Amino acid sequence: MHQSRARTTPRSRSLFAAVLTSVALVASACSGADEQGADQTDGTGAAAGEPQAIISLSPTTTEMLYAVGAGDRVVAVDERSDFPADAPVTDLSGYTPNLEAILGYQPDLVVATDDTGDIVSGLERSGVEVLLLPAARTLDDTYTQIEQVGAATGTVGEAAELVSRMQGEIDEIVASVPERETPLTYFHELDDTYYTVTDDTYIGEVYSLLGLTSIATGDDAYPQLSEELILEADPDLVMLADGQCCGITPEVVAERPGWGELGAVRQDRVFVVDEDLASRWGPRVVDFMREVAGIISTLPVNEPQPESEPAS
Repeated sequence: MHQSRARTTPRSRSLFAAVLTSVALVASACSGADEQGADQTDGTGAAAGEPQAIISLSPTTTEMLYAVGAGDRVVAVDERSDFPADAPVTDLSGYTPNLEAILGYQPDLVVATDDTGDIVSGLERSGVEVLLLPAARTLDDTYTQIEQVGAATGTVGEAAELVSRMQGEIDEIVASVPERETPLTYFHELDDTYYTVTDDTYIGEVYSLLGLTSIATGDDAYPQLSEELILEADPDLVMLADGQCCGITPEVVAERPGWGELGAVRQDRVFVVDEDLASRWGPRVVDFMREVAGIISTLPVNEPQPESEPAS
């Protein structure tokens, strides 16, 4: 999940508090209307007062919006949002957001990951609410952000159910992985210049839960390693998150000078993983964990040991 790590701003925290309050008021009002037998929805299932035109400026927030059931109110998503397939992809950019272009869709809620170009203040001056969800550091951050999306869109119950389901599935996946006396080591290749991750990252936590440990250490969570260091560390697994972007395959890795001597190469333990699943911190992190757990489960738990000589 090689993303920038913007911190939640006081403004976004204030928005979240305001959203929670408004959702509570809407829920109360809708409850009263139900008791009177009145229909207070707008025809899409959204209650009055909830956002009706939502824009997402990142693939992760797009996935969250659809996963909590607010997809029918999403009017536009950024150019990189490729899931789900029916998301209304536009040429909007989350990297270089254009205020005028965003306002052209007449949104009442914009969900983004970064306040690039001070876009938040521009939207707020135009009366548009903004929910900032910066790159998650932990799985707990993912759960919290999904709940925030639920609160902002009036889908609190759906968000809570999604979080509970994710937690249950992750517990099952973790339990399915055979325990090992010594954790397997891995090199997670972000690109072909050997940027990688340490255990102190979002994806590092995912790997750690599955019993793996990174060969990369140190204060830099996303370091660039030298070939010499990688070859010396001789990781048990090489995970390629640059297959789609850069065409890196196990065959390409085996042809690198010296890499053919790696145990992972000789034992066919070089795997291409879905780089979208590996770089987003939304609901589909469960799918990534399942993918990696499936890989680990095919490996022998204990390497064969040489037989001891019989006592004379």
